[in-house]
Amino acid sequence: MTSWNDSDLNGIGAAEELALESERGDGTLRAPVTMWVVRAGDRLYVRSVRGVDGPWYRGARSRDRGRVAAGGVRADVAFRDADPDEYGDVDAAYREKYGRYTSIVEHVLTDRARASTLRLEPR
Repeated sequence: MTSWNDSDLNGIGAAEELALESERGDGTLRAPVTMWVVRAGDRLYVRSVRGVDGPWYRGARSRDRGRVAAGGVRADVAFRDADPDEYGDVDAAYREKYGRYTSIVEHVLTDRARASTLRLEPR
């Protein structure tokens, strides 16, 4: 696993939104999806409100590769399942970063959303 450098980790982690493009089977990128991204420790995470049945999630999992852009950073990434023991830190990061959106943030804290937690790893 490759690690994020501090500059990219800080840029993406502080960004309000992230553009995620998942890779198709032929290697081309799908249209970008705008989503929330959080930093927990030295890792970056995204979740699908619709869980593992969400369209962008299914696309991302088809090849487990894509590209993200946020906070002035554009990077090719691998999508990796987060371990369930990471969920608590990811939940806390979502609450801290997006807590001002009370009626919305709760949707990324459900069991369905937790099951779709992906760790973004640079490649």
